[in-house]
Amino acid sequence: MSPEETSKIDAYLKEKLNPELRLVARDKTADSLEVYLGSEFLALLFKIEEEGETSYQFQMTILKEDLE
Repeated sequence: MSPEETSKIDAYLKEKLNPELRLVARDKTADSLEVYLGSEFLALLFKIEEEGETSYQFQMTILKEDLE
C-alpha cells in the first residue's frame, strides 16, 4: 500500500479503535499491513480490489488460550 493510503488507514483505525495502534508494512507483500498494539501483534489488514472498488479487510484471530 502507498504511504498516503497507509496514513489514511492508520488515522481511521486510531480514531475508531485505539490511538495506540501501529501499522507495519509486510516484507513479502504490498497488499497488506500488520496491526500492532504496543509490541503485541493483533491483526492483518488486507487491501481488496474487486470490480473497480477498493475495500480493506481487518482480520484478527483470537486463540482460545488468549481468553484464559
